[in-house]
Amino acid sequence: MNYALIVAAGNGTRMGNLEVPKQFLVVKNKPLLIYSLESFNNNPSIKGLIIVTSKDYVDQVKKWCEDYKINKFIDVVVGGKTRQESVYNGLNKIKEVSNDLENDIVLIHDAARPLVDQEIINNNIEDCLKFDAITTVIPASDTIIRSKEADVINDVPIRKELYQSQTPQSFKLSLILSAHESAKQNGLDDITDDAQLVLKLGRDVHLVKGNKRNFKITTNDDLAIFKALI
Repeated sequence: MNYALIVAAGNGTRMGNLEVPKQFLVVKNKPLLIYSLESFNNNPSIKGLIIVTSKDYVDQVKKWCEDYKINKFIDVVVGGKTRQESVYNGLNKIKEVSNDLENDIVLIHDAARPLVDQEIINNNIEDCLKFDAITTVIPASDTIIRSKEADVINDVPIRKELYQSQTPQSFKLSLILSAHESAKQNGLDDITDDAQLVLKLGRDVHLVKGNKRNFKITTNDDLAIFKALI
């Protein structure tokens, strides 16, 4: 079975002093979180949805899932102090309902990427069946400059070798659980990217093509672009 784990536990501090976290902002009578949930809920290959959020929003998220008819909803899980801990909490909930840890797939997606499309979801599932670990990317379109002190240029990496990471990131359930458990055992507790944890196991993570519409709403400019697109 294929599960989607939607991460909605962040505070969105880079958007300034918001009354609610950015993933719960209402745009055209719908919370941002629901846009993401609907994409996975409408995909016939996705069998269940787990949402990770802060304890203050558990009841509200459950109500939204009912109001917006998210019929593949399984449960809401309370997040942790870091994204890594939040994802691990969600993975353990999926572990409870899974009947096949070796072959079940989990697609881990940021709630703040509300425009993920069906092609991206389908390609993640298809490639994860073959490769066990997948991350969604787009090629870097700008030249990237590395500066250690934010003062002078230290390096200009070759652009054709650079990609911008998106979500979903998709894994066989047993693999990503092992990656998280290994990280905890080795004192790693604040890794913001699940693919990095799999790489630390010495396993390959394959790339699947995303698109620019699958951007993360991080700033007020991003929110304005999202409103214009919809």
